[in-house]
Amino acid sequence: MSSNPAGSSSSDNRPIGVFDSGLGGLTVLRALRDAFPTENFLYLGDTARLPYGSKSPETIRKYSEQNLHFLARNDVKAMVIACNSASTQMRDDSFDGKPLYNVIDPGAQAAVKASSRGRIGLMGTRATVNSGAYAEEIKKLKPDFQVFSQACPLLVPLAEEGWDADPVTNLIVYRYLQTLMQEQIDTLILGCTHYPLLAGSIQRVTGSSVALVDSGEAIAELMRNDFTSGRLKKSDSDNGTIRICITDASGPFEGLSRKILGGDAPAPELTNI
Repeated sequence: MSSNPAGSSSSDNRPIGVFDSGLGGLTVLRALRDAFPTENFLYLGDTARLPYGSKSPETIRKYSEQNLHFLARNDVKAMVIACNSASTQMRDDSFDGKPLYNVIDPGAQAAVKASSRGRIGLMGTRATVNSGAYAEEIKKLKPDFQVFSQACPLLVPLAEEGWDADPVTNLIVYRYLQTLMQEQIDTLILGCTHYPLLAGSIQRVTGSSVALVDSGEAIAELMRNDFTSGRLKKSDSDNGTIRICITDASGPFEGLSRKILGGDAPAPELTNI
């Protein structure tokens, strides 16, 4: 790719780079594509090394930096860490001179805005929960708010298998959320980008009185502000494109990517980082 943005001086047609350990980040990509249909996107799923949520902070950061370098080499104009576990270790607002977005900060801001009684639940991987990143960010914004966390390690493989409507998934979600519901939460952060795929099962447990916070929608809102302020330049394309790369062949990836993004989702390309 050329290092010079295509288009006029007031536009930038280079893609927005998005990475996750697997396919969960496609829920963030979907939210960004829906919000910015003329933008181009490059998605990297590090399927060779998933899941990140059970790995050490040092390993997660090393993998994340390698993924970001891959996106930078492909001349993206901005980067999105569409992984909560990786976001806990990469909280900078830029990388290699490009705007960098994580899911923690906008997710925490959205939860505070949605909460009616200051009782926020968090479901996530062990790495995300153990980091305390969401609670720390929420306390900065609202010191009197309470955050109740629950690690849900079984949910990522269920989402990867496409078992979003399976009775087994409903039972496991219920088991995980029992403790949080006993705390009378009014808002629940879906602290893993796989979890929006299981939103139906989750909402059946929480009921409509609990607001669900989706990281993808929160990042889209933050990025919308940056397009308005000029931190990001819009593409002048009529229709945006999506390119998907993965680091290892994954049987269910292509089918689930089409389920998440629609039938016109491109086939994933196998790549090295």
